[in-house]
Amino acid sequence: MHLSDQQLLRALDGESTIDAHLSECWTCRARKQELENAIADFVRLPKSPLPPAEGPRALLKARLEELSHREPAASQTWWRVAAIAALLIAGVLIGQFWRQSTGVVVVTVPDPKLTPGATVLLSPEDVCRVPSEKNKAVPVALRKKVFEAYGIAHAEPRAYEVDYLITPALGGADDIHNLWPQSYSDTVWNARVKDDLEDHLRTLVCDGKLDLATAQKEIASNWIDAYKKYFHTNRPR
Repeated sequence: MHLSDQQLLRALDGESTIDAHLSECWTCRARKQELENAIADFVRLPKSPLPPAEGPRALLKARLEELSHREPAASQTWWRVAAIAALLIAGVLIGQFWRQSTGVVVVTVPDPKLTPGATVLLSPEDVCRVPSEKNKAVPVALRKKVFEAYGIAHAEPRAYEVDYLITPALGGADDIHNLWPQSYSDTVWNARVKDDLEDHLRTLVCDGKLDLATAQKEIASNWIDAYKKYFHTNRPR
């Protein structure tokens, strides 16, 4: 069974009781990331005057004020959940409008059905024998297929890196199942941040501190979790 949005919101608010489930469930991890992205989009929006508090906004404000005056035990939890939910809804609506107006769709982690990752049969010695280089250029025709697969065929190509989920510097294959359109700068977890992780994992592998298969698996499973694990931080450095 999958987690509800309410449970995922509580996880974003710091609860750790569902960490074990998240570590084993792709679907819930992806949904949690979507919720976190929506909140991040809202936080990064330029600060501008809000429209008058009327209609649905007034009802929501009144409801939140009512919850804030209840007894602490149950009301504090509901207050926090309601506040995050309100922020999430606003972020989703404003984020969708902003993305539609700019033509940019933020893809922070790849769809595992479209991009599960693919490798070639190389040993660590084979990988490390070749000088490290940034990802290879992807042919235009293949880039087009990747954008179409992710439903952003008409987006501005320069806003993305058609990225290798498992970088060739770690034995990643030239295969559409190893490619996805990653935003350069429209999210905290962007293509440049992932490049830092790829360089770090290759260094660990070539220094004999990390198994190549483990590096490939972790970056393919969830590269953001891998970044947090190997850089010991919850935010990009």
